Amino acid sequence: MQRRDALKFLAAGLLAPAAAPEVFAFFQEAHPASGYALRTLNPHQNALVEQMSEIIIPETDTPGAKGARVNEFIDVILTEWATDEDRSHFLEGLAGVDKQSNELFGKDFSDASAAQQLALMRAMDESVAMAGPAAARHGNTVPERDTQLRGKFFTVFKGITLHGYYTSEIGFSRELGLVIIPGEQHGCVPVPAAAEKKA
Repeated sequence: MQRRDALKFLAAGLLAPAAAPEVFAFFQEAHPASGYALRTLNPHQNALVEQMSEIIIPETDTPGAKGARVNEFIDVILTEWATDEDRSHFLEGLAGVDKQSNELFGKDFSDASAAQQLALMRAMDESVAMAGPAAARHGNTVPERDTQLRGKFFTVFKGITLHGYYTSEIGFSRELGLVIIPGEQHGCVPVPAAAEKKA
């Protein structure tokens, strides 16, 4: 698989753990080691990515997107995998989130309340769902470019967030309870006492 193909896979929102093991391994390689220094996202953009991804996958009894360092995964994708155009569109999309937040609440997304952030994220998600696979065009009308970019950005953002989380150790092993190499043999495992009584 080439990185350009991988980006299409990410943008489609398909889950890598459900795909072939080599596809999962391909995405897992994008996870940086501890101590990673951001190379594309500036501090403001990084905070925005952290907050948005954590709303998509919040912490429960297992860590959420922030705990899985999804923001760093996204930075690697933008730095090493994305074309200049893809990177530019993604960063424009992030700026668009702040623009929408300012239009609605008079402040950047990071400064908005948790309820306001959630409301904006839901609105973006519903906008994508209503648009469907492709924006419908009637007659000679053309969807506004700003609306198209907003919808495409959020689809891509969700896809990368899901991949970043579910191909991390936290998402794959602790959240899904899966093992990277299935079929491990545990021979001669003691039978629990409750099972012996039933027999």
